[in-house]
Amino acid sequence: MPADQIHLVRHGEVENPEGVLYGRIEGFGLSTLGHRMAKASADFLRAEAAPVRALVASPLQRTQESAAPWAADFGLEVQTDERLIEPTNKYEGRRGDFKKSLVRPAEWPWIVNPLKPSWGEAYVSIAARMLAAVDSAWRSVDDGDVVLVSHQLPIWMVHRSLLGQRLFHDPRRRRCTLSSITTLARRGDAFVEVDYREPARALQSTAVDTGAV
Repeated sequence: MPADQIHLVRHGEVENPEGVLYGRIEGFGLSTLGHRMAKASADFLRAEAAPVRALVASPLQRTQESAAPWAADFGLEVQTDERLIEPTNKYEGRRGDFKKSLVRPAEWPWIVNPLKPSWGEAYVSIAARMLAAVDSAWRSVDDGDVVLVSHQLPIWMVHRSLLGQRLFHDPRRRRCTLSSITTLARRGDAFVEVDYREPARALQSTAVDTGAV
């Protein structure tokens, strides 16, 4: 039998004092609070005695660091899957104000199609690679659960895909907080979302959640 459940876990708060859109830029690891958030998330499932059999993370520093307490709690090695990575974005390194592109003709092609979006990896591409990673994780174990540590937009694309919603959306309305856990299960030939929890909710009030694409 394949896995029982797949847990999509977002990374914790990132050390980002300049408030830049960090995307895939190297060197953006967790803040002190972010490490606490990641541990709260791992401890939450450990307290439930979740049968986690495998742990996979995006290759970026913040997700690898967020996976560390899971590895410690469940005695697992952190595997890496490139399909879980943050999408590309032409605004990386900036303090993210898309409106400035309106007065920069060279950047007009970036904003010509927000439905795609034209400034980065297409939503359909993100959803496809994430769902492929979920399927691989499901098949990778004989029983129990698998934890996938990823990023807000990729996890949100899975959520909207499984609900049959259009992928274009208002980023301000994403329900995917830092160190949250979105849980999937297989029902027949398809995956369905069965739970969403925020183990680090008590830490959210002082967290800064900027820099995600």
